[in-house]
Amino acid sequence: MSGAAEWPSPPGTPELPDDAIHVWRASLAIDSTALQRLQKTLADDERARAERFIFERDRKRFVAARGILRDVLGRYLLCPPETIEFVYGPRGKPAISKRGSRHPLCFNLAHSHGLALIGIGRKREIGIDVELIRPEFAGEEIAKRYFSAKEIDELSRLPAELRTEGFFLCWTRKEAYIKARGDGLHIPLESFNVSLTPGLPAELNSADHSRWSLRSLAPEPGYIAAVIAEGDGWRLRQFSWNPSGASPNRVS
Repeated sequence: MSGAAEWPSPPGTPELPDDAIHVWRASLAIDSTALQRLQKTLADDERARAERFIFERDRKRFVAARGILRDVLGRYLLCPPETIEFVYGPRGKPAISKRGSRHPLCFNLAHSHGLALIGIGRKREIGIDVELIRPEFAGEEIAKRYFSAKEIDELSRLPAELRTEGFFLCWTRKEAYIKARGDGLHIPLESFNVSLTPGLPAELNSADHSRWSLRSLAPEPGYIAAVIAEGDGWRLRQFSWNPSGASPNRVS
């Protein structure tokens, strides 16, 4: 997995060739000024979703994540973040709208306990997931509910000190695949397997496994993430977002 030090903050927007996948990380703990600026870029439906959160912390994290997503996408699209329009698939997966059709720039967003990741590619479906490592969550009952029999067996064979990491490697890889497909939990969780042994390559065993390439990441200490995208041989680059480097295309 990649180390946390390998996430530079670019001064502008890095070039995104067709054979590359970019992953951006961002802290959702931002100051009120930056949060207000991001909130102004949201669409009405996004603001309505934010208001439905009961707890203020969750509402602020949602606003930050969606605002940062728009800011990052605005860099690649060379447009103000507030002008970006989304369309949604049958199961709710978002895509960028381009005059009534889908834009070739593909993306996916994930966040967990104050850390967000955004995966971006061109003409490649992509899925991403990130999780805070929580030993109290990585229990046998949860694994039995969400993992396949093969995954449970592999997990049980790990030394005790590696099982929590193995659990979250499995969880994030499965979630990234489901998100890339855009079908949510309509994909039976036992219909595919992912590898989960720490230190070994990430592998997907599914009916369409030749369509995808899967990798795991370590975006911050204490977190595990996975990204999956169509095709093979794509190059992965990682970046950090910060409020001072916001999109230069914003309307003032």
